[in-house]
Amino acid sequence: MAPKLPEVESLRDVKLQVPLRVYSQDGKLISEFGEQRRAPLRYEDIPTQMIQAFLAAEDERFFTHPGVDYQGLIRAVWHIVRTGEMGPGGSTITMQVARNFFLSREKTYLRKANEILLALKIDRELSKEEVLELYLNKIFLGHRAYGVGAAAQVYYGRSVDELTLAEVATIAGLPQAPSAANPVSNPRAALHAGGMCCVAC
Repeated sequence: MAPKLPEVESLRDVKLQVPLRVYSQDGKLISEFGEQRRAPLRYEDIPTQMIQAFLAAEDERFFTHPGVDYQGLIRAVWHIVRTGEMGPGGSTITMQVARNFFLSREKTYLRKANEILLALKIDRELSKEEVLELYLNKIFLGHRAYGVGAAAQVYYGRSVDELTLAEVATIAGLPQAPSAANPVSNPRAALHAGGMCCVAC
């Protein structure tokens, strides 16, 4: 399968879809048009608290594993052995980048194998900071918000560096159920997910 994998280098020049924004003459945002809300950020512009919250919630060994967390994969395989079904778990942030940029979301063994091989390749060719920047700008966080910059604006009307720790934790808790457990659709569920993330932090 390895020779058929896409070129990771293309991730260095990725152009993320952003909405058309209309501003007033004095520079105030009037409206946005487009299916996806996105406010791309450079890694150095993402607050450390936001990065730590996502690592605690999604991939605590991100900076030490080679793109694949073998402990998580063993847990996922054990789930399959016990239940006969593919379940959650096992995916690292790098694997999610591989899936979000190159692969489908179908739950098949072939897709998972491609995801693992591609994650290993991404980890070899990109820095951990480049991978995190891609992930935090691409991930769907509910209400047409893609990436943490858009989520901060959609849910709190502020930029990421103006959020409180509780708001950061709430956003970091969204990837598990972005449509059903966000602060607009289900504030109670969002508060619970954010609380769990705070505990993990």
